[in-house]
Amino acid sequence: MALLCGVLLVTFCNIVLSRTILFDDPIYGQPEQIHLSYGLDPTLMVVTWVTLNEINDSVVEYGQLDMFDKRATGNVSIFQDGGTEQRREYIHRVVLYDLIPGQKYFYHCGSDDYGWSPLFWFTAMRNDSNFTVRMAIYGDMGKDNAQSMARLQEETELGHFDLILHVGDMAYDMNDDNARFGDQYMNSIESIAAYIPYMTCPGNHENAYNFSQYVAKFSMPSSFNTYGGDSNHFYSFNVGPVHVVSFSTEFYYYLQYGFEQIVNQYKWLEEDLKNANKPENRAKQPWIITMGHRPMYCSNNNDDECLFTDGYIFIIPVLYGTLLNMIKLAFSV
Repeated sequence: MALLCGVLLVTFCNIVLSRTILFDDPIYGQPEQIHLSYGLDPTLMVVTWVTLNEINDSVVEYGQLDMFDKRATGNVSIFQDGGTEQRREYIHRVVLYDLIPGQKYFYHCGSDDYGWSPLFWFTAMRNDSNFTVRMAIYGDMGKDNAQSMARLQEETELGHFDLILHVGDMAYDMNDDNARFGDQYMNSIESIAAYIPYMTCPGNHENAYNFSQYVAKFSMPSSFNTYGGDSNHFYSFNVGPVHVVSFSTEFYYYLQYGFEQIVNQYKWLEEDLKNANKPENRAKQPWIITMGHRPMYCSNNNDDECLFTDGYIFIIPVLYGTLLNMIKLAFSV
């Protein structure tokens, strides 16, 4: 019995010493906050995730019928929160190419050395305009008291949605507790957003440090064939018979971040809607939906509830002149 105890003690000490030597190895290499977004055409899908330590490998293995016969690599960028702890996270983006429109794919993300995510799946966007698009559209959902979450999770699991449109305000607020609220929120929506594209626009609760966490963690498409960054503020995409246009109402409230982005968005919005309204394009996408966070008109007299600002009123003729079918807005102070 004494001999046995001695052997166990030696084995335990060896294990402890071994881990001490490897102390500097990345501890949080596991992917988290995994979510999808549409690319510029139905053959593309973008996978975005976070690691809490520096992992230079950004890999997605994917394929049909539970087989990972395709492998795509991407890039990693650093997000540094502006809070007192100056926390760093590592944002991984990988674009999946050559998808067959309308087909189901299985995937996981991560790296060979530091671990893989669980198995997820998605359906590539169809490349025709003759189908009914099923969207869940909402705004103003925090990480606490997210009463819609269970319903959204269940409906997603049942295959009732093709995509999500989140019309601003997430986590309440993403920057709270040195960006940990944002981490918790992004992990909570993984059960939805890792299976269907999660398309967003910014709200006032994302404004901290010039919308830094929102800009870093989402990957909305741009006409320059890039994803994330400034394109998260305003962009558009087609899905079936619908042209979706997302723009930032927040530019007009946080003028300390600059006026150039207001001008750039206006010019882009005018050109995008003009192009979408061409007869040949309107025939394929007869529905044009715009989304922005704050409403243009409302019954509340609170100045914060509606955008009665000089800059915003110039957008209204552009929207009306395009014969929009729907404008989706949110906001609650």
